[in-house]
Amino acid sequence: MMEEKYAIEVKDITKKFKVYYDKGAQLKEKLLFRGRNRYEERWVLQGISFQVKTGEAIGLVGHNGCGKSTTLKLLTRIMYPDAGTIEMRGRVSSLIELGAGFHPDMSGRENIYINAAIFGLTRKEIDERMEDIIAFSELDAFLDNPVRTYSSGMYMRLAFSVAINVDADILLVDEILAVGDANFQAKCFNKLREIKTKGTTIVIVSHSLGQIEQICDRSIWIHGGEIKAEGTPREVHPEYLNYMGEKRQEIAEKEQARKDQDQPRKDREVHENGDSADAGGNKRWGNGFARITRAELLNAKDEPQSVFVTGESMTLEIHYQVKKKVEDAVFGIGFFRSDGVQCYGTNTRIDQLAEFALAKDGCIRVKLNHVDLLPGEYLIDLAIESEIGIPVDYYRQAVKMEFYSLLQDVGVSRVDHEWQLDH
Repeated sequence: MMEEKYAIEVKDITKKFKVYYDKGAQLKEKLLFRGRNRYEERWVLQGISFQVKTGEAIGLVGHNGCGKSTTLKLLTRIMYPDAGTIEMRGRVSSLIELGAGFHPDMSGRENIYINAAIFGLTRKEIDERMEDIIAFSELDAFLDNPVRTYSSGMYMRLAFSVAINVDADILLVDEILAVGDANFQAKCFNKLREIKTKGTTIVIVSHSLGQIEQICDRSIWIHGGEIKAEGTPREVHPEYLNYMGEKRQEIAEKEQARKDQDQPRKDREVHENGDSADAGGNKRWGNGFARITRAELLNAKDEPQSVFVTGESMTLEIHYQVKKKVEDAVFGIGFFRSDGVQCYGTNTRIDQLAEFALAKDGCIRVKLNHVDLLPGEYLIDLAIESEIGIPVDYYRQAVKMEFYSLLQDVGVSRVDHEWQLDH
């Protein structure tokens, strides 16, 4: 029996699929060419176990084919495990196959009733939520048109709006946070945060680690059908990124070897930083083609400084050495509070700087205007990447800084404001 504090309990589940080499598509082919129906059994999950507390949000991460989406489908009971047990407490809503059950010739309004009924709502419950569903979808002008006349974005909006408004106890989400335009995506994301604060248990599968870090309390890295690592996103994601960086590097090197197969390769040696912690206990990884040698914060007079007043401007100066040319280089920075909360992050690609390569040692400066972080200790992660996101040098907690203020605001960052009262 599952303990009261848990909403989900997964115990040692396994799942395998039959992968056919040459399966006949018609009955005649199956009867005449039985020898063609050869297959292999492929194990997708090999003994996954985890528990999710009520109101907790967890993220499932891993490369394509690792078993994370299969795990989510098992939770939705779209399919069942070959062995092991899954216990869940409460109403479940899933954002996996959005719009499953929609009828193209029925109107959007009629399909709301159909889809909400699939989630287990009664006619009365659907009527009570109808206005919220319509308002969230922003499709009131098209609601009485047949769904077949909807664009794919409109279709997904309507399906998301139904699934997110069923007041579920458990919400299962699979790579669907790219619904509609940028404004609607932000709206969906904020809605997930809102229902989390209300105590809904959330399980998310996503390749966007940033989204998981902003919503989830815990990440589970699934690799080869098993749990490779589990913990806070801040603990698990660097390990996962390091693994993915190594795989990307292998792919890049194989591609380069293919291009250079008619001539000897030069400079094949990869300069590795390794995964060991440095003197400050900060993890660091990358292929070592370039390395951050020094980073410091400067005040308005270009003097080194580590303690700032909330709202003060500063310059982050990053020095680096190049051991092997880095094509299409990207510099990134991430601000974290001392308890691991991510406060801000950006990189040269996000800021749309023109593509550049690193061919020799140098320095890059980032001017940070009016940094309104509230009092406390903060750490800055620095990163250099190349081409398709291959980590060159990821330097975690490279710079430490502290903010103080005479103001009494609370939170992470101060928002410039003024009060206007009518008497």
